[in-house]
Amino acid sequence: MTSHTQPSLLVEGADVLGDGAQDVLVADGRIVAVGAEASAQAPAGTQRLSADGLVLLPGFVDLHTHLREPGREDAETVETGSQAAAAGGFTAVLAMANTDPVTDTAEVAERVLDLGRRAGYVDVHPVGAVTKGLAGEELAELGLMARSRARVRVFSDDGRCVHDARLMRRALEYVRAFDGVVSQHSQDPRLADGRACCHEGELSGRLGLPGWPAVAEETIVARDVMLARHTGSRVHVAHVSTAGTVEVLRWAKAQGIDVTAEVTPHHLMLTQERLVGYDPTFKVNPPLRPTEDAEALRAALADGTIDAVATDHAPHVRQDKEHAFVDAAFGMLGLETALGVVSTLMVQEGRMSWSDVARVMSQAPARIARLTDQGHRVQAGDPATLTLVDPDRVVTVDATRSRSLSRNNPWHGLQLTGAVHLTMLRGRVTAREGLVWGGEEQ
Repeated sequence: MTSHTQPSLLVEGADVLGDGAQDVLVADGRIVAVGAEASAQAPAGTQRLSADGLVLLPGFVDLHTHLREPGREDAETVETGSQAAAAGGFTAVLAMANTDPVTDTAEVAERVLDLGRRAGYVDVHPVGAVTKGLAGEELAELGLMARSRARVRVFSDDGRCVHDARLMRRALEYVRAFDGVVSQHSQDPRLADGRACCHEGELSGRLGLPGWPAVAEETIVARDVMLARHTGSRVHVAHVSTAGTVEVLRWAKAQGIDVTAEVTPHHLMLTQERLVGYDPTFKVNPPLRPTEDAEALRAALADGTIDAVATDHAPHVRQDKEHAFVDAAFGMLGLETALGVVSTLMVQEGRMSWSDVARVMSQAPARIARLTDQGHRVQAGDPATLTLVDPDRVVTVDATRSRSLSRNNPWHGLQLTGAVHLTMLRGRVTAREGLVWGGEEQ
């Protein structure tokens, strides 16, 4: 589809970043004015949107999304995943590299970029693999992907750990040249192999499930922050799940090491007790942890030790999930419910403000991924890439109504407070009150 000029829009009385009600004038894809001058500058014919009681934030950025295309279009496509993202308030997602073929060349990275542009609901930025075929043996085409039209800046073998310390060091040295970052799936395969699926402890023993000890994550994180210090490069820790990892991150940041980290909504809210019924919907990697770990993650997100919320949206078709727990696929959906989880758990319970939500769901992710046109402060001259939130709306999650092709939704039936009212990408509304509006080529 072709682009067309959007009329001016005056968002009236929105609580901007939770700092008070203001009008915001949008025209030609950008914010023209904020405050009293917004209404004064609105030209004749300007559309008006009453936003009393709503919170206006910069559009959300997800550092960790599995869109499955190319290769597993039965579980998700770039288009359907983009629709789910827009419905969830996201304006940019980073598409992980474990596709088929793997995103380990410039050609595959550009293909994912083009699929995202064709869909048009969100900006889709491909994540490049660190190693060829995710095999952990030889570096992928990092430089070529960085210089391609996709301008890849984030690299990850997510789903697999770059466990060879020498190879991880080389990757960190390589990406430093173009200000890239390696996002690590921290899982020492000698401490937690591919069948490990339950936090190692009393519960795993009682359920008879292979244990995934916290130390398998923490030792890799400790190694990688030291490698980052040695190389002077950036390292990002994906889906932090343990209190011990939080301690390592806190120490590393105090030393001035360039490390960032993300936490998923499910590791913030859900705990290992969900596994008692052997429901494979709750099988995820790393596994759900005990309550004390979840509490440490919440505190670390609130105080900035953990920089960002990232969904690790991982769609699967029914036949990949409907197995005995130990044989089922890892992963769960997250794009459409992330805001509701963060609002319910962190804002409603007084742990964070809406300005903090903007920090962890938009500004910090955009900075980590080096996305210069995302994560702005909602001020005149910025791109009109925005998310309007109804902080008081209570939603009962219905997995059957997901925009995703898959239904492995751990939030089904749960009531969440706080919902996306509208999503806007450079002045164009992409979703409103759960309805996704037609994408178009950017």
